Amino acid sequence: MRARLISNLFHRFWLVLLTAFVLAGPAHARGPLEGLDAVQIDQLPREAQQTMALIRQGGPFPYAKDGAVFGNYEGVLPKQKRGYYHEFTVKTPRARNRGARRIVSGGDPRSSGEYYYTSDHYKTFRRIHD
Repeated sequence: MRARLISNLFHRFWLVLLTAFVLAGPAHARGPLEGLDAVQIDQLPREAQQTMALIRQGGPFPYAKDGAVFGNYEGVLPKQKRGYYHEFTVKTPRARNRGARRIVSGGDPRSSGEYYYTSDHYKTFRRIHD
C-alpha cells in the first residue's frame, strides 16, 4: 500500500513537471523577444561597449569574421530572413581565440536597429538598450 502511494505521488510529480515543460515550450517557440532579458549598454563589459562603438562607426573591426551573417540556427532570436542578423566579436581578455562573447545586430548595424549580447556563444542573449 505504501509503495503504491509513493508510486502515485512520483507519477503525479512527473506529470506536472512534463505538463509545465510542454506548456512553456522551447525558447524559439515563444513570441518575439519573449524571455530575453534586457541590458543597458553601460552595464555591458567594457569590451562589449567598445565593440558597439565600432559597429556604430562602421569599423574597422579587429576580427575577419566581424560583420558576418549570423544564421540564428539556435532559434533564440526572433525569426528573420537570412542576412538580417550580423555578428561581431567582443574581445575576451586572455583568450587565445575569438572567445564566446558576441554582439549580434539586426537590420542595418550602423542604424538604430536591434542589438543583442551573448556571453556564452549564442546559448542565451540579452537585448541591448541605450
